[in-house]
Amino acid sequence: LHTPMYFFISNLAILDLVGVSSVLPKMLENLILGKNTISFEGCIAQLYTFTFSGSTELILLTVMSYDRYLAIRQPLHYVTMMSKGTCISLMAGVWGIGTINSLINTLLVAQLDFCGPNLVQNFLCEIPPVLALSCSSTYLSEIAVYMADIILGMGNFLLVILSYCLIITTILKIRGSAGKWKAFSTCSSHLAIVGLFYSTIVYTYIQPTSTPLEKKNKTVSIMYTLVTPTLNPLVYSLRNKVIKAAFWKI
Repeated sequence: LHTPMYFFISNLAILDLVGVSSVLPKMLENLILGKNTISFEGCIAQLYTFTFSGSTELILLTVMSYDRYLAIRQPLHYVTMMSKGTCISLMAGVWGIGTINSLINTLLVAQLDFCGPNLVQNFLCEIPPVLALSCSSTYLSEIAVYMADIILGMGNFLLVILSYCLIITTILKIRGSAGKWKAFSTCSSHLAIVGLFYSTIVYTYIQPTSTPLEKKNKTVSIMYTLVTPTLNPLVYSLRNKVIKAAFWKI
């Protein structure tokens, strides 16, 4: 459990916990009490925390793909290249970028004027539905969101694709099916998590245009606030032989 992969998995678990904890308690309170309200301060806090967990997880998944690339491409140098100090430095950078991104976006939203309707078309406070309620110019906020989408979203996605292209190229050079399967099995869990996480983004664009925007937002939000964090620990637990044996027995 003291390998770089599990160090990154523990950070992924913390991010999932932070993201879920910023949404579910308030949602459950509203369901139990039959309310649909949240204070402005609570909305901004939820927006910051959820944006932080989402953007940080994007970068973390890219770092994890780089870790799998080194493990397969440079197995003899992997231990020295991914030392404890390197892992800590990488995670400090990941958390730092996520913090700065969410802080900038949250501060831009917090300084807007809200003088019209106050009904958020979602079950949590995210940037797009909150911006739709502002009665002042949202130009800077929209620019910041677009920049984050391009740099963090598209940039990290392309880096993950590049890593797996190099991983696949390396695996194909391995002689024997047993060796190829062993190499692929080391990154299968991460590949499954990446698929779950990015599929919610793709899902946003493949829905029919006839689907109302509010329904799209809520459906996609449910996917990455509830479904993905729930499946993440299950996918990585199946790497454990004891849990895998119990799973197949059931």
